[in-house]
Amino acid sequence: MADIPFDKRDGFIWFNGDLVPWTDAKVHVLTHGLHYASCVFEGERVYGGEIFKLREHTERLFKSAEILGFEIPYSIEEIDDACRKAVAAQGIVDGYVRPVAWRGSEMMAVSAQKNKIHVAVASWEWPSYFDPALRFKGIRADIAQYRRPSPETAPCDSKAAGLYMICTVSKHAAEAKGYADALMMDYRGYVAEMTGANVFFVKDGVLHTPTPDCFLDGITRRTVIDLARKRGYEIVERHIKEEELGDFSECFITGTAVEVTAVAEIGPYSYTPSTITQTLMDDYSAEVQPKVSAA
Repeated sequence: MADIPFDKRDGFIWFNGDLVPWTDAKVHVLTHGLHYASCVFEGERVYGGEIFKLREHTERLFKSAEILGFEIPYSIEEIDDACRKAVAAQGIVDGYVRPVAWRGSEMMAVSAQKNKIHVAVASWEWPSYFDPALRFKGIRADIAQYRRPSPETAPCDSKAAGLYMICTVSKHAAEAKGYADALMMDYRGYVAEMTGANVFFVKDGVLHTPTPDCFLDGITRRTVIDLARKRGYEIVERHIKEEELGDFSECFITGTAVEVTAVAEIGPYSYTPSTITQTLMDDYSAEVQPKVSAA
């Protein structure tokens, strides 16, 4: 299945209110969302047939659309239901969900006030984002050329498609050098995030993580912070300078796709995954599993 192009797969996609055959879920080449990036999306994981923190993801989708100046023509409850229907239609037990909303093709210019807002939800099986053997051993990451932009120049609080352009460029550049990912700095030169995940560091038993003031405060990030606090770990959210990267003993990243994954290298800096990384990996794995109600 992994080798089948996404537009050639079987099954159904929820598209503007209905489940339609997968290969029929199409948009026109002159869609505004394609040309001007007026598109927002979410990435969600399915564990044991249930979508983890579905409502939080749906609420963020609506917030992202609001920030980009358009209104999703469904209620939050309807999009929650659409996500569940897409998962059920594909028979997904453990996998991924991608809700997406975008401006259509009624107008083709920067201004698109009359464009219809389309919404779709697809779901598919998706194993580990990185090589499973590296989950605790740790991935190798480069340092990206591009930086996360200032909130004064881009809608950083939205999960908008256009904000990921430099992520793709940076990840491709890193992969060309043999790395798995790239660490991005922000517009001020502080450590920000990976191309699609938040980052944590450990020093003397204390967790340090960048303040999310120009990039998304991830849902997985917040979950892991809560789990760490339950363990009694101290969390310090602050601006981290690049020259500090050699001061930390452990590093790991968090995100819906990557879950909790250890980092062994960032450019010239090395880390040794240890107790805190393993503990939070285990705690997160336990947290995402559907809870069984007592009889």
